[in-house]
Amino acid sequence: MGLKANGNLSVYERTFQRCLGLAAHGVDTLYVSSRYQVWRLDNDLAAGQLADGEYDRQYIPRKVYTTGSLGIHDVAVDGNGRVIFVNTRFGMLATVSDEYNFVPLWRPPHLAKLAPTDSGDRCHLNGLAMRDGRPAYVTSVSQTDDFDGWREARNGGGVVIDVQSGDVVAGGLSMPHSPRWYRDRLWLTNSGTGHFGYIDLKRGCFEPVIFGPGFLRGLCFFGDYAIIGSSKPREGDIYSGLGLEEELQRRNSRARLGLFVVDLRSGEIVHWLFVESDLREIYDVVALHGVRQPKALGLLTDEIEKTLVYNSTIQLGAL
Repeated sequence: MGLKANGNLSVYERTFQRCLGLAAHGVDTLYVSSRYQVWRLDNDLAAGQLADGEYDRQYIPRKVYTTGSLGIHDVAVDGNGRVIFVNTRFGMLATVSDEYNFVPLWRPPHLAKLAPTDSGDRCHLNGLAMRDGRPAYVTSVSQTDDFDGWREARNGGGVVIDVQSGDVVAGGLSMPHSPRWYRDRLWLTNSGTGHFGYIDLKRGCFEPVIFGPGFLRGLCFFGDYAIIGSSKPREGDIYSGLGLEEELQRRNSRARLGLFVVDLRSGEIVHWLFVESDLREIYDVVALHGVRQPKALGLLTDEIEKTLVYNSTIQLGAL
């Protein structure tokens, strides 16, 4: 999403099958996880150049890592440019590889061994917060070590874990997601209750800031503002029977699909964007600082095969 020159909203849609994690490395590289791959998209436009006379970034799929079905959730880039992702099926942090489907990096102490389940996962490790270019905190729906055990712990079984020590720094959460370190504070969404807030690390508890009518998940920051994704819970699925359901009924409200903008100074929702369509879920969101109107090339049209970018300044010589 961006802004057109005339002030109207610009929305550019591209399809990646079951996309979840999204990470920006600077403003010229994006990483996107899909059903069984991690994609790297790079901007091919020079400074001041526009695509189609209006877009100031054009992200082209340049590289793909085939990971297999890992249920990859959050994706991040560390201080050395290494891609790190949450391998939810195995319940661990991992990185990409040119030789293997993934390289294991870290797993929480409550999981006894490195092993996948046939489908689903054990604790539903999902979120990753980076601090000073290093993995710092993760969120997990539970601390269970048996197949699909997390489903019984959706209300109150969620935890935040310190990656360096392995200690639980906050518990009693309901399906926590999207931990992010920003301005010396650990923010996240307590998705099962519909709240956005932060962790008081001294007291080990979650401090809610706002309630948003939706399953809040996906979080980034821009200056004094937090931008939060909101999804419509799937009825009769893992999203049923949560505190969010009761809170929506109490407020006589309904879940919305879109984005909420929260002013961190006042702790209030000051803007929002709702998506009215058959879509139901948003997993992640990033802010591209200084980018006005981005676009991306997808894989379902011939646009990608007709876009050719090459270095015309290279002097050709004898082979």
